[in-house]
Amino acid sequence: MSADGSPDVKTPYISSWVSLFASTSTLICCALPALLVSLGAGAALASLVAVFPQIVWISEHKEAIFLVSSALMVAGGFLQWRNRYAPCPIDPDLRNACLSTRRISLRIYLFSLVLLLVGGWFAFIQPLLS
Repeated sequence: MSADGSPDVKTPYISSWVSLFASTSTLICCALPALLVSLGAGAALASLVAVFPQIVWISEHKEAIFLVSSALMVAGGFLQWRNRYAPCPIDPDLRNACLSTRRISLRIYLFSLVLLLVGGWFAFIQPLLS
C-alpha cells in the first residue's frame, strides 16, 4: 500500500519475481535431474552435482521447497488478483507504464506457475508412473 492507502503498483511485479525464483527452485530440484537422466546425460548430472552440491540438499527437501514455493505462488496470485483493477496515474505515460507493468507481471506469474507445475510433475507424479 502506498502512503495514500491505494494499492502499490509495484507489489504484484515484485511478487511475480519472487514467485519465479521460488518456482525455479522446484525445477532445479526435480525437473532438471529427471531431464538429464532421461536424455542419457547422467555424467552431466554428476558433474553438475559435483559443482553445485546444494542440488542434493534441495532434492532431499523437495516437499518443503514445494510447500514454500506453492505458498509464495498463492500469495503472488492473490496480489495479482487484488491489484488487477488498482488505479493507475492519469498521466498518459505513467498510465501506460502502469498497464505495461501489470501485463508483464501477469506473464511472469503465469510462467512461474507453469514452472511450478513442471517441477511438481517431475517431483511427485512422474516417479509414480515409472
